[in-house]
Parts: sequence; C-alpha cells; structure tokens
Amino acid sequence: MSYKIGLVGKPSVGKSSFFNAATMNDVPEGAYPFTTIDPSVGEAYARVECAAPDFEEECTPTTGYCDHGMRFVPTKLVDVAGLIPGAHEGKGLGNQFLTDLNEADVLIHIVDFSGKTDAEGEPTEGHDPRDDIEFLENELDMWYLEILEKGIERYNGKYQAEELKIEVELAEQMSAFRTNKDELKQIILRCDLALDPDEWDADDREQLAREIRKVTKPIIIAANKMDTPEAQANYEEITADPEYEHLTIIPASAHAEKALKKADEQGVVSYRPGEADFEILKDISAEQEKGLEQIREFMQAHDGTGVQQALEAALFSELSVKAIFPGTANGKWDEKGKFRDCFLLPDYATAEDFAYHLHTDIGDGFLHAIDCRSNRQVGADRELSHRDVIEIISTN
Repeated sequence: MSYKIGLVGKPSVGKSSFFNAATMNDVPEGAYPFTTIDPSVGEAYARVECAAPDFEEECTPTTGYCDHGMRFVPTKLVDVAGLIPGAHEGKGLGNQFLTDLNEADVLIHIVDFSGKTDAEGEPTEGHDPRDDIEFLENELDMWYLEILEKGIERYNGKYQAEELKIEVELAEQMSAFRTNKDELKQIILRCDLALDPDEWDADDREQLAREIRKVTKPIIIAANKMDTPEAQANYEEITADPEYEHLTIIPASAHAEKALKKADEQGVVSYRPGEADFEILKDISAEQEKGLEQIREFMQAHDGTGVQQALEAALFSELSVKAIFPGTANGKWDEKGKFRDCFLLPDYATAEDFAYHLHTDIGDGFLHAIDCRSNRQVGADRELSHRDVIEIISTN
C-alpha cells in the first residue's frame, strides 16, 4: 500500500510552499488564489529508526535513503487544488478539489496562522484561523452528508422489495471513502443511532456524516507562518481553546524548512529534516547569519520546522501506520544488499498481509513467517509491530 497525504486549505496560505519544502519539487508559488490548479504529486519522507544497526549490519536502501541510522521512507504527497467556501456546491474548483481529495488517506490542512489571508485567499489583516479550520471541516461534512443522503435514498428505494441492512447500502454508496459495512455499523452505533434511517432526523444525519468523515479522512492542522508574532499569538489562543482539543495542531514554517534544505544542498549548513537544530559550515554574511539564527530560534522553540513533524503525525499518529522491514533469519542476504526495503503498512497488518503486500504469489503460497529479532516462527494472523523485521516462508 502506498499511502497518500493530501495537502488542503484555502488559496495563498502556503500549501505550495509546504509541498516544495517537503519534497524539494518546484511547483508555482504565489500570493494569489489558485496558484495551483492541477494537483501536484511528489515524494516526501517519513523517518523510521533503521533496523540494520540492531543486527550489526549496514543497510542498502532501494527507495528513500538512510542517514546516520535514520531511514527516510518515501510516501506520496499531493498539493490539492485551492479550496474556497462552497466547494461542495461546486464553487471555485470545488468538484475537482473533492475528486482529488478523495485519493488521500489523510489530510494536512495548511492554515495561515498569521491571519493575513481572508476566506477567499486575498491579503488581509486580523483574519481568525479558527474560521479556516471550521470551513474545511464544514465543507467535508456537507460533502459526506450529500453522499450519505444518497445512500439512505437507495436503502429506502429497496426497502419494500427485500430485507436490507442500512450499513450494507451505505458501504456501497460510500465505497470511494475506503470504508466497509462493519466500520459503518460501528460508527452508527457509536453515534447512539438505531440501525434504521427512518429514525434519524436531520441532526442525526449530520452527526453521522461528520463521524464517518473523521474516521475516513483524518485531519492534521499545520499552523503555517508560525515564525510571525501574529501567528504565535493565535496559536496560543487556539490551542488553549477546548473546542479544538480534538485536533492535532503542528506549529510550522514551510519557509524555514525550504531555506534550510537549500542551504544544506549548497553546503552552507548541515541539516537533517525533522531535527531541531543545524550546523553552519561556511563563512556567511552577517545578514545571512541573522536569518539563520532566527530560524534556529524558531526550531528550538517548536522542536523543528514542523514540516517533517506534520508528515509523520499524519502517518504515525492519525493512521497508526507501521514500518516493516523484510529480513532473513539465517543472516544470509542476496547480492542485491541488506535491509533494502522498508514498507509502511496499516496498523492491523498481519504476517499474511505482509506476504501479500510483497507479492500476490508470495501471499498465495504463505506457509509461515519468522520474526528475525527472536528467530521465532509466527503464524498468518500474527499482528505486526512497528519496526518488525520479518522473513516470509512461502511455497512460491
């Protein structure tokens, strides 16, 4: 499974800057609406402590890279086209936005915490970031509600002809959200609703749509432009507000991340993404040094620039993704290298799931797996743990 993180938010809040900082791609950036029209897809990385040192080996990654024992595992990042209020009604690039958005497993909502862009993405002063947080959730909830209503209509249309279960009809209608009847039944019951839509009023339906959205499209907030006094004041106020306790809010400066990566490429600094400090390697002007020291101060206050932190919170906190290394129990590696791969799998992944992830034929011929840390044989239904090193024994 290749996970896809969607970057969303209204125009001109720094989505493209965040995307470029995370991927070092070069997509257009600009302080005007709809700089991004078509979604840009790039490769970002999630940090995983490499398993090779635990076995006194050196890894030879085929994808991503390893830096001083820290594996940078690729994941897909999508800068989705600009969003404005009313997208679920087709306003702005609404229909395109929702189509592109549906491909993402988890969302990072880029919010301008400095308050210097209004609801349409135009320059302003004193805009409340709360409005942006709420407008995205509302747009998604209304989108989900429309699809939920269609599922209820399907159910009611068939109800007289045959005995149906509402969760089955909703699962078919909402299959694009990668949900299923069992998950939907759990959500319905968790909302204290009967398994009969005739008993649901308008508020019940809105509540249900919202809960389905929260489960199938989890959101991380990247509080961008946090290197400004206005953003810092807004951040302190919003994170102290109980209404936003359900959200993970990461302080971020996409500008700082991109500046450090460029300086690292030029040999001016030594910087590893996700760390809270860097080393200046060359003589630089007083003005450049002042700028870098301002970035350092921000990073030390927030444990990094926030870009890497947001990516990893989306994968490891919201999705509970696990990193699994294919290994060999007898210590014999082929000539292609050691610890070449590291795969990101769902939190419920089993040894058999991992076999099928490697190749359908390997899964079809699955006999058992070996936990290479303990050298113990494990069965098909053994749930894997983060950073497991697993060898699959298969007839194929």
